[in-house]
Amino acid sequence: MASGVVERLVLSQEYSSRRRARIFAEWDFCIRSVAAASIKQQSICNSLKIDLAEKMRCLKNRQQSTRQRALLYLLRLLINSSILLLLAGAFYCIQQVTELSLDAEQKRTSPSMVLRYLPPVIIFLINVLLPYAFQALVKLEGWSPNTEINLTLIRCVMLKMASLGMFLFSLGQRILCVWDRGEHMCQPCGYNKLYQCWETAIGQEMYKLTIFSFLTTIGVTFLISLPRRLIAEHASGRLAQWVRKDEFLVPQNVLDIVAAQTVIWLGIFYSPLLPLLNTIFIFITFYIKKYTLYRDCRPSQRLFRASSSTFLFQLVLLLGLTMASASLGYVITRVPSSRACGLFANYTAAWKVVPEAVSTRLPPAAQRVLHYVASDAFCFPLLILLCLILTGIVSQTQANRRAIERLKKQQVLHVKEKWCLVRELATLLLEPRQPPVARSQVVLLSATETSRAQGMQETET
Repeated sequence: MASGVVERLVLSQEYSSRRRARIFAEWDFCIRSVAAASIKQQSICNSLKIDLAEKMRCLKNRQQSTRQRALLYLLRLLINSSILLLLAGAFYCIQQVTELSLDAEQKRTSPSMVLRYLPPVIIFLINVLLPYAFQALVKLEGWSPNTEINLTLIRCVMLKMASLGMFLFSLGQRILCVWDRGEHMCQPCGYNKLYQCWETAIGQEMYKLTIFSFLTTIGVTFLISLPRRLIAEHASGRLAQWVRKDEFLVPQNVLDIVAAQTVIWLGIFYSPLLPLLNTIFIFITFYIKKYTLYRDCRPSQRLFRASSSTFLFQLVLLLGLTMASASLGYVITRVPSSRACGLFANYTAAWKVVPEAVSTRLPPAAQRVLHYVASDAFCFPLLILLCLILTGIVSQTQANRRAIERLKKQQVLHVKEKWCLVRELATLLLEPRQPPVARSQVVLLSATETSRAQGMQETET
């Protein structure tokens, strides 16, 4: 993430590639097939369209009156309020279906497969339908094309992470009695006594999420993308124009992988074999996506800038890891272990086994080292050392920023020097009276002295 931030700071908006550079230098001369050439042409065309659309939007914003800006801000406020209402309704649905599924399992009535997998189904439908609403609403807000893509990605990220968080909260409120300790079901043992093996119950829910995510990948591939491709290839008329091949959207596929990885992090404590199962699913999913990409999909009409979105994906992955670490840390250190089964049945919390193992299994020398590491005599020097390292890193970052700005100014000066030479040579061609060699030497010497003086002035500054 830090390297991505540095790259985004260096490649700022003012020093991005110009349109003439895209036209004359962006073509890949290693392309030999017609299909690859058309895809590259479409990519360059989309890049130019986005650039020109952003320029036109900037010009329109400058020409807007105060009343038009106020109406635009009001429209954006209403759209964001509608999005918040949609998210609130989605979270309420997740909570209700989670309680319905848990109630069906509590009554020991052998619930049907629909009730067992109802929470994953609702989460999948929410994560599929609401992004289409986000894409339709963001077009009414008047943003630039690049901002529309990034804003839609951010909202989809919030939707995926928040839906997982709401599902965890519903499980914790029902099984672990989080924020509901006064209920009579939780008073004897600290968790809901109807779930004597609550770790197993939560692990089952994590298995359901992982398995259903894999099943939906297979279902979308062979029940939606494949029929659309067959209809588009073999049908004719308006039906073929309306039902086209599906677009392979890189951001949505990356977010699906990140959400699946977050589920693995959340369930690794409750079901240790979940990473192995997910590893098998990842290999199968790779070949399914490869088949979908080459056979059933068409190139996306909108440009996806991977260099500017890598930081966003890494941030989403970090948010998922933080959410999983916080929830697991609370469960391991605060929630009482199940007394009926499990590895920690004899402990009040799962973390209690660590100090006991340290005091009984480790040799005395290792115990002394651990006690010293946890003492203030070690923490204060470590804190001072970290402060010194951080100060050095910040100073180096500031120096690098100044060097980058100096190089940018030097690049501008070199361009000005070349234009000065061009103007002087043009004047030389219009005045044939003086010897051209002597005049060109004078021009080169004057331009060199000017650039040296400007460089010395920049160095002194």
